[in-house]
Amino acid sequence: MPQPSQQNLPYDLHITGVDDKTLLQTLKDASNTWALRRDPPPSGDGLVRRASADYPRLAEALWAAGYYNADVRMSVAGRGLAVDGDNRSAAAAADAQRGRQLVPLTVAVTLGPLFHLREVRVFDARTNQPLAADLIHRRGFPLKAGDEATAGNIRAGAASAVDYLREQSRPLAKMVSIAPVIEHRQNVVDLAITIDPSQKAGIGPVTVQGTQNVPTSVVQSFIYLQPGEPYYPRRLSDTRKSISKIDAIGSVRIDEADHLDADGNLPLNVTVSERKRHAVGASASYSTFDGPSLRAWWMDRNLFGGAERLRIDAEVGFAAPTGGRQFRRITTFDAQNLVGRLKASFIKPALWGTRNDLLIDTGIQRERTNSYWSMTAGGTVSIRHRFTEFASVQLGIDAERGRVQDILGTTDYTLVGFQAAANYDSTDDLLNPTRGIRVTASVSPYAKAFGSTINLLQSKVTATAYYALDEDARYILAGRVNVGSLAGSDLTDIPANRRFFAGGGGSVRGFRYRYLSPLGPFGVPIGGRSLFEASAEARIKITDTIGIVPFVDAGNAFASSLPDFKGGIRVAAGLGLRYFTAIGPVRIDFAMPLNRKPDDPRFGVYVGLGQAF
Repeated sequence: MPQPSQQNLPYDLHITGVDDKTLLQTLKDASNTWALRRDPPPSGDGLVRRASADYPRLAEALWAAGYYNADVRMSVAGRGLAVDGDNRSAAAAADAQRGRQLVPLTVAVTLGPLFHLREVRVFDARTNQPLAADLIHRRGFPLKAGDEATAGNIRAGAASAVDYLREQSRPLAKMVSIAPVIEHRQNVVDLAITIDPSQKAGIGPVTVQGTQNVPTSVVQSFIYLQPGEPYYPRRLSDTRKSISKIDAIGSVRIDEADHLDADGNLPLNVTVSERKRHAVGASASYSTFDGPSLRAWWMDRNLFGGAERLRIDAEVGFAAPTGGRQFRRITTFDAQNLVGRLKASFIKPALWGTRNDLLIDTGIQRERTNSYWSMTAGGTVSIRHRFTEFASVQLGIDAERGRVQDILGTTDYTLVGFQAAANYDSTDDLLNPTRGIRVTASVSPYAKAFGSTINLLQSKVTATAYYALDEDARYILAGRVNVGSLAGSDLTDIPANRRFFAGGGGSVRGFRYRYLSPLGPFGVPIGGRSLFEASAEARIKITDTIGIVPFVDAGNAFASSLPDFKGGIRVAAGLGLRYFTAIGPVRIDFAMPLNRKPDDPRFGVYVGLGQAF
């Protein structure tokens, strides 16, 4: 705040008569006198003119808040200001304060009653008659008699009416006028809204522009809009999400034409921008069970000029055996306790302009858990076909060689087989979904006839669902179920790293990573031939950046090829903290086993980026 000065007249502004903090801030935002308080005028006359100019601004802000009988009176240095009268005495009083003190400036507000809607009518701009009943719906037009007559409510209600019509395949629906009639004596407002509902239309021709180094045909292959299909705004939103899956593409904007074509359809124009070709990233994570780990990756988003994506991931961590107890610190460094992986993945989207993608994944991995040690190398080559924005299937060849050592002995193995998978994803965000479902199912047969050392049929199904309880998605229910099966070979013939284990940050929190399973000699987990996991979370936003997540996890691995639950279900509960950033939520979870056994830890803490599932 400026101090008293001989060169200008700094002032101290107070607004009285308003207890509501939101309304008080609204008045401050409307006031130039408040906005310019750190830039005082040079004279009393300038201060008076500045303050007087606020009268219409403050009155408009109060009307917008529904106070149509509000009264505003202003004074400068104790002298009242007239809206259009002689304010020379107030200016002189302000000049008399020069260099002595901040000039007191008071805005005294008498709110009066809050006005409410008495009657709401909606008219059709084409006929000047009431809008047909089938074009107006309470869900699409929430305004009703008795609602507060604030500008925000009125504008939101009118916008909802237009949005509802657009959802009914009327893309050119628009607001024509909003005419309130204010009855000051009765403290009510009668409202007349005129809307042009336009006509029903379908999707018209879709053009693509903005591509520079990415072929237009690649972008077009991710557009599933069909000419003539009914127009729905959500289809455009789905299209933006679909195109954004191309790693080389950054922003996506879809512009609608302002008129229909000769066939009664709405032409669309998709404008994209390309991302920088190369990107790198790094992250770190830690849990009291899994220990620390570091990750880094490098990506080329347009390797050969056809939006091909090549990504290389490297991860290294320290996983000293702890016998199921909590990981606390690295006491001695031993290279045998280093774990990690090096992985390369390649995607060639839109093969020959089709909806088929080529996917190649290869990598090596060193893994050490309390149950086994493994060193593996392998890769997968597959073709993915995209049916819609949400659904796809892929078929490929999978091969892996490795050495695994556990309590049952050392196994050198080779697996060669096919991989078939189906995916469905209607969620609205990758790292922080609020609505929709994800389902992934895969079947991988490995046979000695293909070169494998054993016959094995591996099956997995994972389903997650997200449901927002409110429109702003501040309260979300989330659930996950994961089921796996191994058939065709005895448990002891299956490499330990291919068996199922439960427990850990992405499984049953509160238990040691990959520690829940059938037990072998000396009580060591040896893995199972089947898996069942389930989780439920309530994701609650406390502020725009802070959230809490109470959760329950359950699961186990079983010796049978299908979950028979003979080993029981292990359950843990906990509370998580989320800090929401531009790149996704930072996650801290604290979990405790509910049916703890003597060798189980008492609690676990997990830190990472993104939601648990």
